[in-house]
Amino acid sequence: MKVTKIKTFLVNPRVDRTKNWLFVKVETDEGIYGWGECYTQPNREMATELYVKKLGDYFIGHNPFNIKHFIYVSYQDFASLRGSLDFYSAVSGIEQAFWDILGKTLRVPIYNLLGGTFRDKIRIYAKLAKWQTNKELLEEVNLVISQGFTAFKFDPFPGPKRQYISRDEENIAIERVKIVRKTVGDKIDLLIEGHRRLTPNIAIRVAKQFEKYNPFWYEEPVSASNLDLLKEVSRNTTIPIVTGEVFYSKNEFKEVFEKKCAQIINPDIGSCGGIMSLKEISSMAEPYSVAIAPHNYNSTTIALASTLHVCANVPNFIITEYFPYFKKVSDEISINPIVVKNGFIEIPNEPGLGIELDENKLLHYLNK
Repeated sequence: MKVTKIKTFLVNPRVDRTKNWLFVKVETDEGIYGWGECYTQPNREMATELYVKKLGDYFIGHNPFNIKHFIYVSYQDFASLRGSLDFYSAVSGIEQAFWDILGKTLRVPIYNLLGGTFRDKIRIYAKLAKWQTNKELLEEVNLVISQGFTAFKFDPFPGPKRQYISRDEENIAIERVKIVRKTVGDKIDLLIEGHRRLTPNIAIRVAKQFEKYNPFWYEEPVSASNLDLLKEVSRNTTIPIVTGEVFYSKNEFKEVFEKKCAQIINPDIGSCGGIMSLKEISSMAEPYSVAIAPHNYNSTTIALASTLHVCANVPNFIITEYFPYFKKVSDEISINPIVVKNGFIEIPNEPGLGIELDENKLLHYLNK
């Protein structure tokens, strides 16, 4: 089997102007094709799409089963040992499509090719992103709970993303966590997002106030580019610290484990190298007793499906991310949409990824 064509679909779901999806379709000379999805960052997805097209030209005629070789050669040869978000995102999308082709060819779900399953359903948390005021926050909280979610993530810090926030802004964040906990009770998990923007002293001071409200985690309160800062916060709070969404290779995660600066990692399958890389990073985390909770920015279709297969397979998985407000468009463009029930998604039984997209529907949403 050989790759004959790699197509891209850069689409806008028209829910938020800054959100775009970049899908990849890899076709072969035997008529079997596979889908993949790249991580997209506002204003950078066109560069990622160009990488996909150039990588496509580079690997036309190659066997899509040689997934490890594809990842290795892409970085060593094509990128000349120079990685970037755009490059890794492109590799990740193509890699998922290769797995989809392999699973369809062998007529098995991808998780069986990874070693089988530890679980038959995957716990997800809702990402809250539409609110501006405390009233809107509580409305969105009540909405996702009514939809059956038992966990959700939100960023309580006001204002622009800057390191030195005022005491008033600290108090606003603390008050938001307090009113959310009071609203939902003790049985719902609160995941707090920091977006890598605080100084260690502020992050620690706020964390000590958050602790009384029993958050499920505290995600990247300080810069992830200096892991010693993250370690300092981790040593001074009982809340589990999360990091990993801005790391794109196993080498970067190696330092996270060695420094013991996080209890949970959240690599994104759309940017860390794809299914095999997410699996390998998860395995690296096991000896350090670090859990994995994959980041899943925007996707409710292909990248989410890819994530589900790894989550079904690895023993140290705990939860993954889901954007509820993309569901309507995702259901429209999917031939067999992913179903969420009571905060869980059942793992697919179909060959490959277990999800197909409607190309005609994608054309309707092309980003122009």
